[in-house]
Amino acid sequence: MGSQEHWNLENGVEDSKELGKENSMGRTAQNLSSSLVRKKSDPMLVSKVRFRMAREFLANLQEVILGTKLCILFPAIPLAILAECYSFGRPWIFALSLLGLTPLAERVSFLTEQIAYYTGPTVGGLLNATCGNATELIIAIFALYQRKIHVVKYSLLGSILSNLLLVLGTSLFCGGLANLKKEQRFDKKQSDVNMLLLLLGLLCLLLPLLFRCAVQTDILEATSSILLLSRASSIMMLVAYVAYLFFQLKTHRKLFEAQEEVDESDDVLSEEKPVIGFWSAFIWLVGMTIIIALLSEYVVGTIEAASDSWGISVSFISVILLPIVGNAAEHAGSVIFAFKNKLDISLGVALGSAAQISMFVVPLCVVVAWIMGVNMDLDFNLLETGSLAFSIIVTAFTLQDGTSHYMKGIVLCLCYTVIAACFFVHKIPLSNIATANLKFQAA
Repeated sequence: MGSQEHWNLENGVEDSKELGKENSMGRTAQNLSSSLVRKKSDPMLVSKVRFRMAREFLANLQEVILGTKLCILFPAIPLAILAECYSFGRPWIFALSLLGLTPLAERVSFLTEQIAYYTGPTVGGLLNATCGNATELIIAIFALYQRKIHVVKYSLLGSILSNLLLVLGTSLFCGGLANLKKEQRFDKKQSDVNMLLLLLGLLCLLLPLLFRCAVQTDILEATSSILLLSRASSIMMLVAYVAYLFFQLKTHRKLFEAQEEVDESDDVLSEEKPVIGFWSAFIWLVGMTIIIALLSEYVVGTIEAASDSWGISVSFISVILLPIVGNAAEHAGSVIFAFKNKLDISLGVALGSAAQISMFVVPLCVVVAWIMGVNMDLDFNLLETGSLAFSIIVTAFTLQDGTSHYMKGIVLCLCYTVIAACFFVHKIPLSNIATANLKFQAA
């Protein structure tokens, strides 16, 4: 029995091509970008296995584990677990865990896309939008559990900055060089919506900071007021994100369909059909989420040790290293699409991820912290909030005319380099961070 026939039999699908075509609307720019690091598998390699269950397992193993060009990083996962079990150097545990998270983040995107083929375009789009930054969210939750609020704020801020400046800047730069004789254009309608969301998120981060600077009252009273303001703002941000999903998936879906108009010759659209069954994808997704949670716990627990050992500040590791490694597959795909003069997809990756983190992951962390009894607010301090504000402003000016060239990419990349240098020299003693956290929890 061929592998495709098995998938159809397992899931009751009569024509998987029609299924893929029908549900292709659920794919986001992040899914399209991640698809470029995937490898096509040969079903004939496992078709000669005699036992049906063994053949099914090997076929799934081939698709899930070996179906990505990042599979060479999978050995870092058992090495990280062994390093933790045998109490190796904590910096080694941190580095191995970080490397292990890279292919897992791409595989989660792949598995949610497989599930989306069976759930319909609306549910599929909702799944992809919700799970697009699952790695950052899991790391943030474990950091909240360990009361490391500074790691949560730094890592989420770094993800936004990385998408706005590094990913978008590299894409515009490489795309401009590869298409010197062409005028690169993109649809401003989609980018305008994402920039509006980013500006709303920036306002919600600015207000607690401005409140702290403007109100001259008792420190405990000010902290309590900022916390209430942050929780109310977080609820409003989540409402705005739900409205954005309704806008994207229902009322104005055509604005976001342009990003999927790729040439039929592209490998990314050759995957317009599921390659594993629904329940297989679901089980693999649960298993990989558990592994991501385990590695995230290792990362959060060893970040200070890695900072001390390497002589690099916690802020630099959280703001710069974590986002780059965690979203490497998406970032690479965005650059490749820019090379192919498909800037709508590149912008969908960069701005879509930044808006999702700003309007969904950040406020959700505040709400989750509220449930856990952890007092996390939206006051990201002056340096962090100022860096984000100027990054959004520079990005907005870069995209205002709907055209692109390599000079715009150079400016964005240099902005990111300057911010990275700032956080590299921004070394806060761990004792000060611990003291600040204890005072804030007491308040």
